[in-house]
Amino acid sequence: MRRVDPVKHEEKRREILDAAGRCFARKGFQGATISGICSEAKISPGHLYHYFTSKEEIVEAMAAAGLASGMELFRRIIEGPDVLAAFVAEIERVKTRHIAGQALLMDMLAESGRNPTMGKILQEHSRAVIALLAGFLRTGQSRGQIDPGLDPDLAACSLLSVFDGAKTLAIRDQNIDKLKSYDVLKILIIRFLTPPTP
Repeated sequence: MRRVDPVKHEEKRREILDAAGRCFARKGFQGATISGICSEAKISPGHLYHYFTSKEEIVEAMAAAGLASGMELFRRIIEGPDVLAAFVAEIERVKTRHIAGQALLMDMLAESGRNPTMGKILQEHSRAVIALLAGFLRTGQSRGQIDPGLDPDLAACSLLSVFDGAKTLAIRDQNIDKLKSYDVLKILIIRFLTPPTP
């Protein structure tokens, strides 16, 4: 029996997820096919099925990878001296990447309304992201850097809604300056989270 090299296995899995992400971004979830993902990843369908059994399983793995990245991001933010400043700086750092993923997010949200499996994946991912945000807010409140009057769980839900809503702007209005819209988003977040002055 052939032994699987766990490092090579994980590298190939990551390559497949990256290829699937490019296919989903170009064609949407419905338009992207397993054969198209295989072509993008330069592997056969049989090879892909050693890693994933369906497009939904690929999306679930993409969500898990995104959550792992988010956990690492918030770990770094919390380790810094000013959690709110670090959070806002991170929005500035990743805004171009988020702009590129706008259409993909909207497609996945639409698909979740039609596909119960996809809906479950997105709901679980959203709950995990909200828990991460709420943990960040509690840490900031304990340091006096986040408004202590905010309910961390409700504020986390609001933040996630604001982030997702900001991504729809480019779809609603093609002429909007996407980078400037993120500057406004930063102001909104700072005003929302900053503790009130005595």
